[in-house]
Amino acid sequence: MNALAQFEARLPTAAHRAMNKIKSPFEVQEFLLTMPYNAEERNRSPLNVILDKQCHCLDGAFLAALLLWKLGFEPLVLDLVPAPDMDDDHVLALYQYEDRWGAVAKSNYVNLGFREAVYKNLRELAMTYFEHFISIYRVKTLRGYMRPFDLSKFPLKDWSWNEESTTKLYKRFYSRKVIPLIRGKMERRLSLVSDRNYTAEIMYTDLKESFGNRPE
Repeated sequence: MNALAQFEARLPTAAHRAMNKIKSPFEVQEFLLTMPYNAEERNRSPLNVILDKQCHCLDGAFLAALLLWKLGFEPLVLDLVPAPDMDDDHVLALYQYEDRWGAVAKSNYVNLGFREAVYKNLRELAMTYFEHFISIYRVKTLRGYMRPFDLSKFPLKDWSWNEESTTKLYKRFYSRKVIPLIRGKMERRLSLVSDRNYTAEIMYTDLKESFGNRPE
């Protein structure tokens, strides 16, 4: 039994019905938006995201990848990597239509979520997040990304419900090489986010859950 089947077998009846109503990547995104964003240190399994009805970008993206898998897409996740000690990573669940990439994501920031499948490659997709990937100090913090991680290939097939295996999966996911998006002089030339743009970016954001504000 694969991870998807194990996950579905353990869902409460009401949650199973809700999953079966999801028919598109956009509906996966809408489902994530029904759950509050919680940036606590615990990284839940997809099953515990459903049971606890809350998530952050990492465990939300892994749940989204499972839901996309159920729709027939490959269960792929991708990490967007910030400048060290300046922000949180941001994790995307990927999907493709006709060789074009799109993404589903859970975020505390409104513009770091859904992307339509219109991007030719992963770098192009990642760069759509660049101007929106900002810190509480108005710094543009996105610096790189990792290649997609295929959840169907992970050897511990109970990761979708067993949090011990989930933790091992997350460690493997974060251990891979980072591909730079900008370098050297580009980084030094970056401007701070303007007052108007910052106000727009933090609409619907709980700043208490943002990197640099929440208790570590």
